[in-house]
Amino acid sequence: MAKNTMGTKLPRKLEQKMALMGEQIKLARLRRNLSIAQVAERATCSPLTVARIEKGSPTVSIGIYARVLYALQLDDDLLLIAHDDTLGRNLQDLSLKHRRRASKKS
Repeated sequence: MAKNTMGTKLPRKLEQKMALMGEQIKLARLRRNLSIAQVAERATCSPLTVARIEKGSPTVSIGIYARVLYALQLDDDLLLIAHDDTLGRNLQDLSLKHRRRASKKS
């Protein structure tokens, strides 16, 4: 049974997203007809680590995820993380002060 520590237990919603991301990485590997061992060699990590990534393990560092994406020629996808920050932009717009013109003096 896996050990649940503060650093590895994620909210269910995040676990589902990590699992989906792992599945997408696995599908990308299979589309390229690459074995786990080949991707591991190209990403300079162990086959076990690649398998953990494909399962969506939150304990694998983001650097290893990046190396695996690079090995699959998907490293540009990293630039899509937080690219379209709609909530942040809306909050920023709300905090902008609205300028008002002074009344015209006659």
